[in-house]
Amino acid sequence: MVRSSDGSTPATYSTVGETDRSFRLASLTKTVTGLTALIACEEGSLRLDDVVDPAMCSASLHEGTTLRHLLAHASGLPFDGAAPIAALGRRRIYSNTGIEMVAELITASTGIAFDDYLNEAVIEPLGMTSTELRGSPAFGMWSTIDDMALLLSEYLQPSLISPETHADFITEQFAGIAGTIPGLGRFDPCPWGLGVELRGAKDPHWTGTQNAPSTFGHFGGAGTMMWVDPSIRTGLVALTDRPFDEWSEQAISLWSELSDATIKEIDAFEAAS
Repeated sequence: MVRSSDGSTPATYSTVGETDRSFRLASLTKTVTGLTALIACEEGSLRLDDVVDPAMCSASLHEGTTLRHLLAHASGLPFDGAAPIAALGRRRIYSNTGIEMVAELITASTGIAFDDYLNEAVIEPLGMTSTELRGSPAFGMWSTIDDMALLLSEYLQPSLISPETHADFITEQFAGIAGTIPGLGRFDPCPWGLGVELRGAKDPHWTGTQNAPSTFGHFGGAGTMMWVDPSIRTGLVALTDRPFDEWSEQAISLWSELSDATIKEIDAFEAAS
């Protein structure tokens, strides 16, 4: 657990297990790819609302597709597949392909391989010395609890992007559209930011019942989850090596219980302070 009390620098308050052990993050990777894309935007290599040049991507895209569509899973691209299956901006279709296209855009616009740009823009500045990308920019990152605490701190109190860009990062994009989250269900609406899921009013959900609607984060197919709740200035990450599909219902229940227990402890601590 990472907290920032009264605007102070975020600090790790509690850990359990081997904090230096490397785990596959799976789709938690998408949040980092989103952050990397926003850094490229601030550096002037990309713009969120410029129409994507089809020559810069290996997948087929609707005319008018932007980086914002891709990051928010609103491009119409499927979970895996190189051609859209829905109209642009009308459905929230969770798409590995869309996030992989984001990485291709970063490479094409900067002239730097995505892995290298990721390291230079995010991994090295945050001091995440045990984190690396081993495959897809949508699900291929490996990291440790120690390093993920550094990432949560960045999400709580951004240093790599401006406050304005960070606000866009965690604000609902293409508001009101419905969508399905693999392993969780269909929601209408299904709010999403720029690479991060937003809790909104989703029920049931893998975060806690006490988490604010503004809570953002992700869970992954490797049995991993991470959230940040701005309302209580707290972030939580849990890493496992048990595939989500093997214990999906139990995982969602346990993550929600852990989240609620964490918030209960925070409330008790603040009440006693």
